[in-house]
Amino acid sequence: MTKFFYIVEHFVPFPQSEYGGLWNVIAEDEDECFDLIVQQDKEFNVQHYTQLRQNIQNARTYALSELNENLESKIVEEFTT
Repeated sequence: MTKFFYIVEHFVPFPQSEYGGLWNVIAEDEDECFDLIVQQDKEFNVQHYTQLRQNIQNARTYALSELNENLESKIVEEFTT
């Protein structure tokens, strides 16, 4: 199965954050990308998950080589403020 690399910009308003965040995720699809971010977030920003779905849909997305079929779905890097 083809995996994708998502670069998700996700802003969470003040007072929880002033600037937002950037999530780099390897996932099979948008739903798995969402699930991985929510799992990492531990429901800290539940009220912003609707916006998160939209941000994933608008994320820069790159198909990864099928030679890497065994790539693990995961959050590669997270930068949040």
